[in-house]
Amino acid sequence: MNARLMSRILFATDFSNCAARAEEYATSLAIAWDAGMDLLHVLKGSAGIPSGSADISPPEQMHEDVTPQLDEMQKQIARKGVAATVRQVRGIPSEQINQAAKERGIDLVVMGTEGRTGRDSRLLGSTAERVTKTAPCPVLAVPSLREGAVRHVTAIESPIFIHHILTPVDFSSPSLASLEYAILFANRVGAKLTLLHVLEPVYHDLGLGLGQIEQEPVKRAHWESHLAELAVTVRSFGLPADSVVRGGVPSHSILACALQRQCDLIVMGTHGRRGLSNGRSGSVAEAVLRQATCPVLTVRNPKFSPDHRPAIFESALAT
Repeated sequence: MNARLMSRILFATDFSNCAARAEEYATSLAIAWDAGMDLLHVLKGSAGIPSGSADISPPEQMHEDVTPQLDEMQKQIARKGVAATVRQVRGIPSEQINQAAKERGIDLVVMGTEGRTGRDSRLLGSTAERVTKTAPCPVLAVPSLREGAVRHVTAIESPIFIHHILTPVDFSSPSLASLEYAILFANRVGAKLTLLHVLEPVYHDLGLGLGQIEQEPVKRAHWESHLAELAVTVRSFGLPADSVVRGGVPSHSILACALQRQCDLIVMGTHGRRGLSNGRSGSVAEAVLRQATCPVLTVRNPKFSPDHRPAIFESALAT
């Protein structure tokens, strides 16, 4: 349980209010894990980028030099005991963030979900969504504070600010990997874990038959039992954990559970039993990312230490 989960964190900023909130999380996690930080700002736009690109900013932002702001941010972070490097590049933000993560061997990317342009991510897709889909490591996407959001964040000087983590589990390999990640994360910050499994509704008019509908209570009992066993495994590591099975559309149920349980963080895989995409509605992770009022940590290509022995897979894949 003392395995090192992250040694280097990449914080991508556009100096928006949302990015300022994300900076708090990046700095606190760097303190908690004794990790270094890379500060990255992407100057949007270049001669080689089509004028219709969704990542393009107005012309006045294309030549903006924010070196003084980055230097001041570096100094402020250093005063908190975190060593940080500074880098400013030009190009498409999502591509530059992912490229920097690969080049620097980053273990976690931290960024806000809303930038200064105020675009509606439901229509265009945000930079955070693009990074989540293709990043070489997990991504922590931090939303701006909205009405109904639950905030249990202490002062920035304290590395322990996440008290309750929600981890959706559909028993696919990606969701079990995200649970492994959540356990290590929760152990370091001293958080409680809630494991959630969502039973999607069965409709008679889809030709599934009344018999299958009548079997739903049996299925619920089955998954409740297996999820409870996973919670027991988590508690065996000395972590407080509970489990809940809900019905409904997965993204809706995840968001509702996070609000009702007053969770500070959602940790989930980028795809599950249904694969990367559910057609027009996009993936479950994307839907949660767009609407969550708390930070969402998507676990894609998690980097566990070489000596880490996953206990969750051994107990869960038998289901």
